[in-house]
Amino acid sequence: MPETGFHFGQPIWLLGLLLLLPVAMWLRRSTVHGRDARLARYADERLLPHLTGSRELHTGERQRRFFRWAALWCLLVLALAGPRWDYREIQLFTPGADLVILLDISRSMAASDVRPDRLTRARQEIEDLINQNPGVRVGLVAFASVAHVVAPITEDGESIRSQLPALSTDLVRLQGSRLSQALERARGLLAGQPEASAHNLLLISDGDFAEPGLEEQVRGLAASGVRLHVLGVGDTAGAPIPVGDGRWLTDAQRNVIQSRLDEPGLQRLAEAGAGIYRRADYLGEDTAAILRAAAEGGEAQAQADRKTLVWNERFHWLVLPLMLVLLGRFRRYRRLEEGL
Repeated sequence: MPETGFHFGQPIWLLGLLLLLPVAMWLRRSTVHGRDARLARYADERLLPHLTGSRELHTGERQRRFFRWAALWCLLVLALAGPRWDYREIQLFTPGADLVILLDISRSMAASDVRPDRLTRARQEIEDLINQNPGVRVGLVAFASVAHVVAPITEDGESIRSQLPALSTDLVRLQGSRLSQALERARGLLAGQPEASAHNLLLISDGDFAEPGLEEQVRGLAASGVRLHVLGVGDTAGAPIPVGDGRWLTDAQRNVIQSRLDEPGLQRLAEAGAGIYRRADYLGEDTAAILRAAAEGGEAQAQADRKTLVWNERFHWLVLPLMLVLLGRFRRYRRLEEGL
């Protein structure tokens, strides 16, 4: 794309101008092999308009109509091609905050005390974060008994969005949630980010972690400048955990286990991590609050000598005369109908 001067944003549309040639050839052929030309073998040409209710256009009239149509078609094609000739120069900025999402994919996240189930609701929350993201770099770590880096910290939210449908509790072979390993993986991702950025973690889980020393680990992260925010998914009333074939997870006495949202435990983790706690809902305020908290203390930095050009589209200069001509033709046909 040229940096200055007149050009088209979508030049592929200019191929539509090639349609003029076959249309011209078809019109030329139709003057000889048209319907009235065949009927002339059975009746006098002067009587054909009275017999058929139509008349054959003269060569000059056909040419004038073709040229009018060709002019309108050219205007339309050129407008679709997107003519441009001026632009605005915009400075590029680097986001001033990083957020690594720790997504719990343990079996308890399949419980359906929130609809349709906890994990699906968690994925929806991540999509909301991507949609509302005001300029925070985001990474994603999925964990259960083992933690896996799904996406490194990036400004491309679509790359994370494309990974979400594949995250399922069916990926878990061993029961349990080991948050400590996920915290270490996330800390490693943040270590490669600029020191001036605000470093944040977001835990999305139903809680119930049985690891010793977890709060101390979170306090250590907060002391090093990594804050932990928590988004609780589920309900305190709880729900059974499905294991397939219409069966539920049971304990050693074959009693159905009722998984409940461990809200007090999650709140303690958020407090230890100098972050905020929110329960997932459908209003969008939970994700907005987390993004505001993640952006605190971080400022976007201008990228030296990096600017982008935003071109001003000028297709409307061609669309306006096209619409005016078509409007005039429409009013003409209305007058002809009213006179009949």
